[in-house]
Amino acid sequence: MRKLVLAAGGAVVLLAALDAYVVVTVLVDISRTVGVPVNRLERITPVVTGFLLGYIAAMPLLGQLSDRYGRRPLIQLCLAVFALGSVVTALGDTVVVVTAGRALQGIAGGALLPITMALIGDLWDERERPVALGAVGAAQELGSALGPLYGGVVALALGSWQWIFWINLPLVALAAVAVQLAVPRGAPTATGDKRADPAGDKRVDPAGSRRVDPAGSRRVDPAGGRRVDLIGGGLLALALGLLVAGLYNPEPAEAVLPPWGWPLIGLGVLVAAVFVWWEIRSPVRLLDLTGTRKGPLLATLGVSFVTGAALLITMVFVQLAAQTLMGLPALDASLVLARFLLALPVAALAGGALARRLGDRAVTAAGLAVASAGFFVMSAWPLELRDHPIDLGLIIAGAGLGLVIAPVSAAVLRTTGPAQHGVASAAVVVARMMGMLIGVAAVSAWGFYRFQSLTADLDTPLPTGDPAAFARKMAEYTAQVKAALHVEYTEMFLVTGVLCVAGAALALLMPARRVTA
Repeated sequence: MRKLVLAAGGAVVLLAALDAYVVVTVLVDISRTVGVPVNRLERITPVVTGFLLGYIAAMPLLGQLSDRYGRRPLIQLCLAVFALGSVVTALGDTVVVVTAGRALQGIAGGALLPITMALIGDLWDERERPVALGAVGAAQELGSALGPLYGGVVALALGSWQWIFWINLPLVALAAVAVQLAVPRGAPTATGDKRADPAGDKRVDPAGSRRVDPAGSRRVDPAGGRRVDLIGGGLLALALGLLVAGLYNPEPAEAVLPPWGWPLIGLGVLVAAVFVWWEIRSPVRLLDLTGTRKGPLLATLGVSFVTGAALLITMVFVQLAAQTLMGLPALDASLVLARFLLALPVAALAGGALARRLGDRAVTAAGLAVASAGFFVMSAWPLELRDHPIDLGLIIAGAGLGLVIAPVSAAVLRTTGPAQHGVASAAVVVARMMGMLIGVAAVSAWGFYRFQSLTADLDTPLPTGDPAAFARKMAEYTAQVKAALHVEYTEMFLVTGVLCVAGAALALLMPARRVTA
């Protein structure tokens, strides 16, 4: 039965991870459908950030709700919302509708990973649990790597990008049946083995009536009715939403940020500070890491944040560069990105082996330094990419970021006690996804502003009585737009390289080989 549970959990996690990055390949196609011209691609970025915002906001909160109401009902609810979001996205003919559909998908998809990890905590004891968690993690990473390629293949094979989301409906139906058959019903209960206790770090008090944590400070309903940190979840979602809204500029011709940018960013920072204050003092927390050394932990999460930002910036803007500068269709452009995506898992395996010999800190710092070198190579790409070998920069960047994945996860586990490993693992994922969300929003704001400033004096040619003259003017205009896009992309890769250098410096503050909580 546990094998069926693992297969069903891995399947739903894989489905959500595929859809997290599936739009990267077809952003240009979606922009045509919703009426966004290629020189105004800043207006299509909410399709990417909307999913990530929902994903991050829902991940910790819905995981807690599954503690209270049971894993199977929450997984089924998330699958239903995921299917609804797929339908809304497929039917969308405006940016607002497509973004709303993607946000619904993100809310549902963000909950599936922590609920599946918690389910493994319910059914596997401490000795066997890492193998099962590794399988779920592999499904998550596989979906992340294959998402852009999957989107390109489906769009090409079935004729339109909408089919990427229509095909989710039968996949969700199959996943729902598997979950219904395999996942136990009811709320999590203790098994009598403290290692397999679904509360993880909870134990029963001498009276046997209530569970208490190891410090004896917080109590939990024995019926599984654990309190849910709705306030913390709401504060986190509000802070992220304000930051993303402040960074989104639909008219970047005049400035990097819109008129409302700095006020919303300041308010988002304030709400984030309130969230931290609440999490320190609240008896119920989204991410409870009490007793953990905060310095090494925050440094490790910061590295995960930087890695996430570099990952998504690469996925989005290499794909756009291949389609707009090289003139490639979606699938061929995703094959250009495949150089980067294939280097990631290969280097991730190498990073785990190297970290055992050299230590997590050294391998993480070296990986980000290698990644920065790859991005600096990419920032030197010439205008005519079709005639230039672009493999080297993509492979170096992908290999460098891949080296970071395993040592960051290992380091954050070494800064926490065994009872907090599940929470710490979720924190790494949340930090990386936040890096994707904030990083791509911030770098995109700068890049789109640069593009608009470079093309501010261009006038779109209008048809005249002389077709040859019109064709000549249109060719000149297209060449100037292409040159501006080239400057935009290469400068964004340069900024990403600098970001990786900062991440390498931050990695030096990660825990050394032997660090105890």
